[in-house]
Amino acid sequence: MKSRSANAVDKKWMSDITQLGCCVCHRQLNVFSEAEVHHIDGKTKDGAHLNSIALCYKHHRGGEDIASYTSRHPFKYRFEERYGTQLSLLEWTRSKIMEKNSE
Repeated sequence: MKSRSANAVDKKWMSDITQLGCCVCHRQLNVFSEAEVHHIDGKTKDGAHLNSIALCYKHHRGGEDIASYTSRHPFKYRFEERYGTQLSLLEWTRSKIMEKNSE
């Protein structure tokens, strides 16, 4: 998969969000889970790296266990029904990063 090279601002954002941990685990369960970067609209568009959220393996691409979790890949519709839209998760993440950076 081809992607845009990340600049310093992109790298800082992706570092900040992964240090915050999975946004779903944080919001839903108030726990920290190691996370990977999920690009909301792919990796090739302008600003793609800044349009990303952090998701743990289970919430990113781990499949689905109806009782406990739904992953974004390949279950976008069910993921968003369960946890909110990716854009709402991005806004939540931005507010948490702003709080953290203002401390």
